[in-house]
Amino acid sequence: MIHKTIKEGITSALRAKDSLRLEVLRGLNALCMNEMIAAGVTTEFLSDDKVLALIKRSAKQRKDSIEQFEKGGRTDLADKEKAELVILNSFLPALMSRDEITKIVGQRIAALKDAGTFDVKAGGLPAGQAGKLTGMIMKELSGKADGADVKAVIDEALKN
Repeated sequence: MIHKTIKEGITSALRAKDSLRLEVLRGLNALCMNEMIAAGVTTEFLSDDKVLALIKRSAKQRKDSIEQFEKGGRTDLADKEKAELVILNSFLPALMSRDEITKIVGQRIAALKDAGTFDVKAGGLPAGQAGKLTGMIMKELSGKADGADVKAVIDEALKN
């Protein structure tokens, strides 16, 4: 249980006097507790899939903050956010590499061509269809790949 690991990590961070890790883990625990209250969950720990969704959301917020701080010239704040992102990423499963994504996208496009769903060589996909393809592949990969990487691979595959 990831939520249990987070709670145990708080104790470890307290003992190690690791203030950054403690801050991140306390924030995650608070998110988990708020989610439990909002959903009316009466168990001791939140389910792993919900905790992972919270961690992914927090990681995305950190990435956005890093980008904004770097644009604003605040490298000190960006560095802190990067350190927090490393801690958050330690709880997430490893994402697929771009090569793995390319292989899956190629297979899916080939299957759609065989089914006659679309013909890339005859002008590509109509407007909005690339988004549907991206959504379909993201659903298939279900959080195992970064959305930006999937979109970039699909865009590249449709250009060829």
